Order: sequence, then structure tokens, then C-alpha cells
Amino acid sequence: MASSRWPALIKPMLAVPGALPTGDGWAYEFKWDGVRATAYLDGAGGVRLMSRNDLDMTPSYPELGVLGDRLRGHRAILDGEIVTLDRHGVPSFSALQRRMHVREPLDALVATTPVRYVVFDLLYLSRSLVSRPWRARREALEELDISSPPVTVAAYFTSDPSAVMETAKERGLEGVVSKRMDAPYQPGRRSPAWTKTALIQTTEVVVAGYKAGAGRRAGTVGSLALAAHDEAGKLVFVGGVGTGFTQSMLDDLGALLRPLHRATPALDAPVPTADARGVQWVRPTVVGEVVYRSVTPDGRLRHSSWRGLRPDREPSEVRLLRPKG
Repeated sequence: MASSRWPALIKPMLAVPGALPTGDGWAYEFKWDGVRATAYLDGAGGVRLMSRNDLDMTPSYPELGVLGDRLRGHRAILDGEIVTLDRHGVPSFSALQRRMHVREPLDALVATTPVRYVVFDLLYLSRSLVSRPWRARREALEELDISSPPVTVAAYFTSDPSAVMETAKERGLEGVVSKRMDAPYQPGRRSPAWTKTALIQTTEVVVAGYKAGAGRRAGTVGSLALAAHDEAGKLVFVGGVGTGFTQSMLDDLGALLRPLHRATPALDAPVPTADARGVQWVRPTVVGEVVYRSVTPDGRLRHSSWRGLRPDREPSEVRLLRPKG
């Protein structure tokens, strides 16, 4: 008789950014552009999907309830990424935004914006597997019969990392994650045993305020003032972003930010006068993601473009980037 008791929560293991590693002992996976999700299966058909910051996302993705039937009789924990594929079969973060903020989507939204759960690790199968090496966990994952839409077991490669990266580039993917095959799973830790090499540069930001829109954006958000925590943990200004928004994104931001108004910036360092002019400051509780070209010596993002909200991230996680070189 299967137990309906949930396995204990496991914090996701995180990758460090870096160059593509070479040599023996590495496996290479594509980097998926979506929302990290840990799936808890109670063995009796129940599924619980948890975000990186322990938010229960289960009602947002009802189509992933099929996991409960596919692993009925097994209490298990899977690690993976929820993505939405475009018409070319490439993950689209902007398309996923249409699902990320809907707690209980209507059937029409599920049909027009379906999601896929790309599974890349098995952390529990009747017992904890986190101390086992990646190689053993992946072998156990491959033995499970779960890979059929809307669930996919991620492919991996153990040689020719340059070719893997080139394939990622040709397919329009985000990059490559390299994993030590002899490494255990390290819950909640950003570990060099996992290295992410991105083809595009993205970072999380805290929304510190906004400027009102003009012209076609009149009555909505025109641009955002952004912040991040420095090495001392202080929340500091890192620039602004005024491109990359869809109308629905602007509507969502306006509704989200209006209740957060405050008279002064909630930052731990002064904002340059030119950047502060015309900004409506807000409480720094909203996290988003931008793509950017580079970082200036004083920590400002250059040529940034908005990608979307990140409700699966906490403001305290957002760290200031440093220029390379």
C-alpha cells in the first residue's frame, strides 16, 4: 500500500557561472529557460510542485498532475525546470510569463500556453538519493518511465562540450550546465560541481521604483529603477530598464507596484540625482529578470532589457554583478 506521506522538502542545488569545463568526469546538459521546480510525489497519485523559494506552484500547472499517476506507488522527488516552448520547440520565457502569475489557470490558457516539465535529477525514490553521485541518480532517473509530454527527461552528453555548446547556440537555447558525474547533490548550495555557461547574460534585479509612461505608455509604467545587494548586503541602485516590455507585462507591473508606493527610495546608498528624477519609489519586494550587455565599473547594468517577473526569487537573493576583466 503506497504511503501518502510527503517526503521532506529539499532545497535545490544551484550552479556557479563559469567557463565551459573540459576533461574527464563531466556531463553536459542544455540550460533550460524557465522556472526551477522540485516535484514531490506522495506515491498515492498526489503531486506537489515547489519553487526555489518554497512557494507551492501546484495549482498553476495542473497538466503536470500526470506525474502522480506515472509514479504511483513510489514516493519520489524530482528536480527540473518548467518551460513553455515556442513554435520552434525552443523555451520561451516571455511565453511562460503568461502562466507564472496565474494561480488557477482556465482550461483555455492551459491549452494555448502549455508547459513542459524538463526533469534532470532524481533526489528521492523511496529513500534519499542526495548523497549518491550524479551518475547514479541519473541512471535511476533513466529507469523511470515518465518521459512523455508534458514531461521530458533532459538529455545529457559526456564528451565534446564545445559541440554541445554549439548545438545550444544553433537551437536558440540559453547555454549549457556542466555537472561533475561523481558529485553528490548539495541541497541549497551554489556549488562548483555544477557550472552554468550562458550564451546570453541575464541577472535578477529588485524593482526599487518606476517612472510613469508617456505617449503610447501613458497611464502605465514607462521604465523601472533597479537595485541589487552589494557584497556588504546593502541594497544599491544598479540602473534602469525601459525596453523589453509587452503590454501585459506593463499592466501586471502597474497593478503590482501601485500598492507599494513610498515617498523615498528604500536603498542603502544615495541614487544619482539624474537617475532619481521623476521616479516613484516602491517597497523593494518585487524581483524581476533582465538581459544585459555588460556591467560598468560602478556596478550599473548597460543596455538592459526586461525579461519578466520572478516570483520564484526572494529580494535577498539578488546580488550585485561585477564587471569582467
